[in-house]
Amino acid sequence: MLWKDEFKNLLWLLIGFLACYYIPVGNPRFDNALKEALELTKWYAQEHVLLCLVPAFFIAGAISVFVSKDSVMKYLGPKANKFVAYGVASVSGTILAVCSCTILPLFTGIYKMGAGLGPAIAFLYSGPAISVLAIIITARILGLEIGVARAVGAVSFSIIIGAIMHFIYRNEELEKVNAQMYIGETEEKRNLWQTALYFFSMVGILVFANWAKASEADPTWFFIYANKWVITSAFAVMFAVILVLWYGVNIFKMLLSAASVFIAWILFPHQPMAPFIVGVITLSIITSFDKGETGEWFKASWDFAKQIMPLLLGGVFISGFLLGRPGNEGIIPNVWISQSVGGNSIFANFISSVIGAFMYFATLTEVPILQGLIGSGMGKGPALALLLAGPALSLPSMLVIKSVIGTQKTAVYVTLVVIMATITGLFYGMFF
Repeated sequence: MLWKDEFKNLLWLLIGFLACYYIPVGNPRFDNALKEALELTKWYAQEHVLLCLVPAFFIAGAISVFVSKDSVMKYLGPKANKFVAYGVASVSGTILAVCSCTILPLFTGIYKMGAGLGPAIAFLYSGPAISVLAIIITARILGLEIGVARAVGAVSFSIIIGAIMHFIYRNEELEKVNAQMYIGETEEKRNLWQTALYFFSMVGILVFANWAKASEADPTWFFIYANKWVITSAFAVMFAVILVLWYGVNIFKMLLSAASVFIAWILFPHQPMAPFIVGVITLSIITSFDKGETGEWFKASWDFAKQIMPLLLGGVFISGFLLGRPGNEGIIPNVWISQSVGGNSIFANFISSVIGAFMYFATLTEVPILQGLIGSGMGKGPALALLLAGPALSLPSMLVIKSVIGTQKTAVYVTLVVIMATITGLFYGMFF
């Protein structure tokens, strides 16, 4: 057996050497793809890590520490009322409005706390797929019928795919139910409304800090965008008060944190990211040195960050290398994509679904991309297929999902999304 191990080592060394020896540096397409990979990774780090992922990590950590396992099992567990479980999970996107990567810490949190596979998958799909603003913009720019089809398809997909995943792995779910029978109920330390307000404040910070730019033609959405940091600050104050009153954070430490944020705002009045970063840093310092619940909260949040961040950044880099940034070209020529998605054939819808599944779309970026593709001859069926597969999946998200539920379940989930998006796009294209 020793010689087999040494042969494997030799083989890997040889593969690595040949890859370095023949790396096509200087080839314009390769150099551009590498540039696109770095540009996309840089953009993702600047635009999504601090505002999207950091709050999501804190929320996920809070789920694992402050939400009792009994509550998760009651509403989302394998024994939960299916109407309630899938109903809650399938409309979560209307509240969260996050991208396929930001939903991952939240999905990981509820799944590890005991949520059933079906409701957890429904939550995973619906979170980035059912953004109210995204659906409204889709209807305004691409047409009312495709906007309605996207909304109906997204809600239906989340329930159907979650139910199929539950059915396929029902034996494992049954084992989870049996294991739960031997776990005693835990005593709640806080009232339900206190916990609800705690999470409401954190979700408010996540949602409004990432509120997308809106047109002045939409006065309500534009007003929210213009005042998003004021609204975010109000939720942050609410969050700080809750931490002091109900979660044992020292009031003097919290006041010092608030003073630091205020000073950052004074020094950098036109850079709202500065006080936001200071707030994150001071909150991390306060909680990391705590020996009680909030210390456990920080540790759980940090554990999620260590697990998810490397996979996300690596996946974004690979995605950028293969497909480039929105509006740019990676190693795969854009002309191949535009030529493959014309008409309404099964192949065109399938290719659109696969491209959507592997390409990374930030929230709302899929609409202008599709507008350009439709102008280049993309069929309406393939356009809907990409809308149903794209926002809910990406190569970075697949890598993280695999680390949570395993390779087989991830492959089944991705396959279901691609197949359903293909079929839905095909039928939609026949009628429109």
